[in-house]
Amino acid sequence: MKIAIINGPNLNLLGKREPGIYGSTSFEDYLVTLKSKYPQIEILYYQSNVEGELINELQRVGFEYDGIIMNPGGYTHTSVAIGDAIASITTPVVEVHISNVHAREEFRKLSHVSAKAAGSIIGLGLKGYELALQYLIDRK
Repeated sequence: MKIAIINGPNLNLLGKREPGIYGSTSFEDYLVTLKSKYPQIEILYYQSNVEGELINELQRVGFEYDGIIMNPGGYTHTSVAIGDAIASITTPVVEVHISNVHAREEFRKLSHVSAKAAGSIIGLGLKGYELALQYLIDRK
């Protein structure tokens, strides 16, 4: 089984960026833990701060992989194009947000991704990625 994790802007700064909101663990450190817990799953990790690169990656893996876990970061609230890319592919996408976006600024309550995703996991910290992975495994 092949699962892609695609993270959007500023998620390369996890562990350094606003630890009160996002925690003190880098995604790379978390990924080591996740891969060791699920050695039978091939996990591809991709991160970009550039909207078009995220769309290119969705299109690249979106017809071959068994599932995609995506945290579009701030593009969640602004990118119709990422939502359209998710709607255009056949691989199911689970939207993940580390923080509870509904408890933050008003503009964060809008998602151009949620309606196109198989589901959304919001506000459960990095644990949301594992829950999304387990959902995709169970769905298969």
